[in-house]
Amino acid sequence: MQEKRRRRHGDRKEGRLLRTLDPYNTATPFIMKDRTDALVYFSDSIEITEAEKYLRRKRAEGMKGVGMLHLFTAAYVRTVSQRPALNRFVSGQRIYARNNIEYVMSVKKEMTSSGSETSIKVVFDPKDTMADVYRKMDEQIRQVKEGEADTSTDRVAAVLMKMPRLLLRFAIGCIKFADYFGWLPTSLLNASPFHGSIIITDLGSLGIPPVLHHIYNLGNLPIFLAIGTKRYANEIARDGSVQEKKYLDYTVVGDERICDGFYFAQSFRYLKSYMRHPEQLDVPPEQVFEDVD
Repeated sequence: MQEKRRRRHGDRKEGRLLRTLDPYNTATPFIMKDRTDALVYFSDSIEITEAEKYLRRKRAEGMKGVGMLHLFTAAYVRTVSQRPALNRFVSGQRIYARNNIEYVMSVKKEMTSSGSETSIKVVFDPKDTMADVYRKMDEQIRQVKEGEADTSTDRVAAVLMKMPRLLLRFAIGCIKFADYFGWLPTSLLNASPFHGSIIITDLGSLGIPPVLHHIYNLGNLPIFLAIGTKRYANEIARDGSVQEKKYLDYTVVGDERICDGFYFAQSFRYLKSYMRHPEQLDVPPEQVFEDVD
């Protein structure tokens, strides 16, 4: 079990200040002040033959409705347990290590054009297994669809949208100012879809390819990952035969200030390994790595 660190001067409610980064890293948030200045775009695909077999087994074991979104999320949680710099964020032009893995996703209460949409935030532990991820996600999604969930995000939005436009602009400015210094209350941080570790959206469920989605300047969310539709490809095997393979395309938009490109690349190799061999996610990781001080 990881030892809980004592909060020190300079830390925020949602994360601890990284004090031992090299000068180049600590300078980047001043050079690239806004998140939109620091976006990097990445696209890749994963061969999912084993992943689909694994999901079929899990559904047969009682994980009703488990799909690629659950598996991608579990693989990402496991990747963060081994590559903790992915869970950093930039706020107030400083770089922090987030205390929890906070997953944000949008949920439509009804799959219709007029169905209302809200966001949920699921908090994961680095030691969570596939079963843990499925349980936590399914519980929150079910509550939203059944109208039981805490709709704190919707309530905050409703209050703000009752304001006249000039007053609303002033209120948003105050929120940004307070966020810069880490003064936002925990209740607002918990309700905000702009504060978290990652957004993962499953566009394959809508029948479209993954988009390269921007990251918001408001808040401190550093990564947006989109999953697209499955596709088939014919490939020549070593024996000269033609084999049909199934792939899943995905895209990532990330804040390059949290870690360098080499670290990003290595981290997504971990994620692809967990997706290709998902049985690794059935047991907790042997070791969870902490970020630097």
